[in-house]
Amino acid sequence: MNPPTHPLRLHAFRLLFLGRTLSALGDAVVPAALAIAITRATDGSATALAVVLGCSVVPKLLLLPLGGVLGDRFDVRKVALVTDLLRCGAQLFVGAELIGGDPRLPHIALAEVVGGIASAFAMPTASPLVAGTTEGPERQKANSLMAAARNAASFGGPGVAGLLVFTAGPGWAFVLDAATFAASAALLAAIRVRRTPIPRRSLRADLVEGWSEVRSRDWYWTSLIAHATWNGAAAVLATLGPIVARDRLGGEDVWIYLLQSGTAGLVAGSLLASRAQPRRPVLVANVGLATYALPLVLLAVAAPAPLLIASYGIALGALGFLNPVWETTVQDAVPAGVLARVTSYDWLLSLAAMPVGYAAAPLAADAWGTATPLAVAAALVAAACLGTALVPGVRRVGVGPVATAPPPAPVSAERV
Repeated sequence: MNPPTHPLRLHAFRLLFLGRTLSALGDAVVPAALAIAITRATDGSATALAVVLGCSVVPKLLLLPLGGVLGDRFDVRKVALVTDLLRCGAQLFVGAELIGGDPRLPHIALAEVVGGIASAFAMPTASPLVAGTTEGPERQKANSLMAAARNAASFGGPGVAGLLVFTAGPGWAFVLDAATFAASAALLAAIRVRRTPIPRRSLRADLVEGWSEVRSRDWYWTSLIAHATWNGAAAVLATLGPIVARDRLGGEDVWIYLLQSGTAGLVAGSLLASRAQPRRPVLVANVGLATYALPLVLLAVAAPAPLLIASYGIALGALGFLNPVWETTVQDAVPAGVLARVTSYDWLLSLAAMPVGYAAAPLAADAWGTATPLAVAAALVAAACLGTALVPGVRRVGVGPVATAPPPAPVSAERV
């Protein structure tokens, strides 16, 4: 039996990988540049920055399920290409506003709405694109390469942003991001992606079918609860961590070192996933996520900074390992014709949990101090992630057939 082909030897995946890597680098540059640009334009208004960020997040959350439907109904490559062009135009518009020297906040907010809408349709295409350009044996390595590239981009992005902001100005960071989206669209135009056509039915029927696929797999929906809990806890740590670092651990530089440790852990974990082939992938990955309780507890008790920084690197390493393992498992288990919809529900639950953490953390800290919400978040993460080990499907994925619920009743084939 011939060994599996390295995914980068596959022409379509190689171009996809290059395009996604470029756009990941552009996206990693933008957050720092946007924050600086808005605070400069509004004399440091946190409210203005929150409004602009919300203009991107809210439409993304509202439209993600619809994005999943379009990703399954139409050629996923074309959907991704169009969304790249839309985001290219939005970022180019923001760049022009900032470079012009008189940025108007409503215009920037509107561009962020357009970018958020495009992201809602782009995010569900990521998994089908990988599944459509690779075969089973090389798929986990392909997902690991994608994750490693994204994580490496997030590591270098803030540095590139700083260089652009303090030399050419923040507007050029958006121009760079626009250029990466244009390059990604050009590369998508040059590849072919396998597609499984689905019957044309009503929007409601498509949404129900996607949710039924999620609900029929106990390993999937219980893992989503654990992953959403992890994201909510991450929002608590992101909100309270800088305060604890400044007030009790010696200064803001501790927080910077912690974030860098986490990014290094993400890269290391994603590279490990390209080599490791656990027999029970979902079980191993979910149990690994429970290590996030450790930095939360150490922050709660204001443990020594080196211990906290190391624990955060380990916890993010577990996340880096989970992402490609999870994506590969889902791509192998979920029918291609419903993969974008299933993925959209995954993103929706994960993203929706984060605003809850952002909102609850400061309220709880004001009432009981920072230690209490951090400790509660740690307990929830440990319970949710370790608790998935009790689910029969989680223990069986990778070692045998996975039981699912009976298929949903047929739905009418009416058109939208």
